[in-house]
Amino acid sequence: MFKFFVFAAIVACSMAQHDAEIRSISSDIHEDGSYSYQFDTTNGIAHQESGVGGQYASGQSAYYSPEGELIQLTYLADANGYQPQGSHLPTPPPIPAQIARALEYIRLHPIPEYQQ
Repeated sequence: MFKFFVFAAIVACSMAQHDAEIRSISSDIHEDGSYSYQFDTTNGIAHQESGVGGQYASGQSAYYSPEGELIQLTYLADANGYQPQGSHLPTPPPIPAQIARALEYIRLHPIPEYQQ
């Protein structure tokens, strides 16, 4: 629920700068702890999320950059942490072949535990 208020505040600030209006907004909270919400505005901001409070969430956002490019983000948040995906996010450089071979060797040949 707190996330909803944070996103609503972000949308309100964004709309104040661009004279946008909310076209649609909805939220559902269920007795089992699951929830979902979504909103979209006249200036192209859209967001939706669903999940189970404190355990799992997935969603997507879309908005237009100042240059007019459509930015889309999808994410999953669970026991493995926050996992965003989007073409605008930076990616790590590829691992050099020698390092990849060394890591694979280490994985296949673990160091035995010290035995007393």
